[in-house]
Amino acid sequence: MTEARPLRADAARNRELLLTAASQEFAERGFDVSIADIARRAGIGKGTVFRHFPTKDHLISAIVIDRVVTLTEAGEHLLDAPDAGAALLRFLTTAARELRRLDPSFLTSAEDPTAEVVQTQQRLYATVHALVDRARGQGDLRPDVTGTDVVALMCTPNHVAGCLPNASPDLWQRYLGIIFDGLRPQGAHPLPHPPPLPL
Repeated sequence: MTEARPLRADAARNRELLLTAASQEFAERGFDVSIADIARRAGIGKGTVFRHFPTKDHLISAIVIDRVVTLTEAGEHLLDAPDAGAALLRFLTTAARELRRLDPSFLTSAEDPTAEVVQTQQRLYATVHALVDRARGQGDLRPDVTGTDVVALMCTPNHVAGCLPNASPDLWQRYLGIIFDGLRPQGAHPLPHPPPLPL
């Protein structure tokens, strides 16, 4: 089996333009947007789109992988940080910034995810669970919060800010602060429902 050849500089640039344009189009207009609209926004021809991504599902999968790998690598770099609570907050801040650039449902949107998408998502989930376990072990996180809870909360700051008209682009920071205070053990009350099944 031969190794995949690296993309030429112009092909790599076109691929990045496509991923950026598709992320913006999907976030603004949903998944029904046409390939022609994505190509127009990227400033390239439809044929170039199909040379990189045979179907829209392939394009969505590439976006999922690109964004999730970015988040995962950010989290993995924080796993050895001495202050586990600060590391988790930094990761959630990075996640909120990344997720502003696309529809948060991209984390789980592919109807028939490829093995690569599933593997990439599982790597992210494992990283979040490890960050949560470390923060909980150091007493920086309430004991009844799970990694799956935190995965679910990653999208919340932008979702809440997006519900308000004329919101500041950085309003998500306020809601991340409220969420993270709720994760702390100080003043915590028992949660009224058991945790979701682990991811």
